[in-house]
Amino acid sequence: MPKPLPPLNALRAFEAAARHLSFTRAAEELHVTQAAISHQIKGLEERLGLPLFRRLPRRLILTEEGQALLPELREAFNRIALAIERIGERSAGGTLTVSSMTTVVMGWLLPLLPRFQAAHPEIEVRLMTSQRLVDFTREDVDVAVRFGTGKWPGLKAEHLFGERLTPLCGKSLIGKIKTPEDLTRLPLLRSGEDEWQIWFAAAGVVPPETIRGPIFDSTKIAAEAAVDGLGAVMAPTALFQDDIAEGRLFQPFELAVSTGKSWWLVMPEAWAERPKIKAFREWALAEAARQQADDALPLQARVRKAAS
Repeated sequence: MPKPLPPLNALRAFEAAARHLSFTRAAEELHVTQAAISHQIKGLEERLGLPLFRRLPRRLILTEEGQALLPELREAFNRIALAIERIGERSAGGTLTVSSMTTVVMGWLLPLLPRFQAAHPEIEVRLMTSQRLVDFTREDVDVAVRFGTGKWPGLKAEHLFGERLTPLCGKSLIGKIKTPEDLTRLPLLRSGEDEWQIWFAAAGVVPPETIRGPIFDSTKIAAEAAVDGLGAVMAPTALFQDDIAEGRLFQPFELAVSTGKSWWLVMPEAWAERPKIKAFREWALAEAARQQADDALPLQARVRKAAS
């Protein structure tokens, strides 16, 4: 096995003193005393068992061993500095991997992403879609957008926006849905078990004994089925404003209900202040605040704003 390295401070003291051939100038560069430099180098020489300098009355001269050590040590310090610089560049820029469900990627992140790229061209965003919770210890993911209560041990969770659900329908149903009861006679598309019951209860409508309609693992896919006329979908208003503005979907009723759960930006606590993650956090939180303000507007005002 290789012998343990001498203390880094001693090696740095030698490199500076050898470069300047002066303990005093080395001390000035490293912001320590001249006595500290002398002490570090003496300890290094004792550890190596040989002298590195010839100490003359008014100058220093490198010994043969010191001359051999200096270029190797200088190269090692240069390589360390370069590695740190590269890591710094990678943390400030490079690739940022974001994981989330398909619905929030397609309905929220993707339409807004050009704004982030314009503000941070040095960061390349890679989007990954998954229905399961990402494991930060094993997967190459920097941040995730998760749905739930915000309680994930060991992770920093920052609130983006709450979930407010309302029925959405394809344009083939325009004019056919006049009251909430009309929905009970349609196929009801679902991506969760209790979505329709929550909304019917808030609307004061007795739900059908058996809810007809397929169940999807993604609200985005369920919404596409609604666009194609397969039925009505219960969906979060915040994630389908573009579809409503473009006329692909329409919202027949103003009522939207809260499920008590929200979308959260999640990352390991220790990563939160990394430059590229901090930039994305600040941007995402600002966009989410804007989204919440828009979602609080009356239906027609939201439609006009999304279409503008």
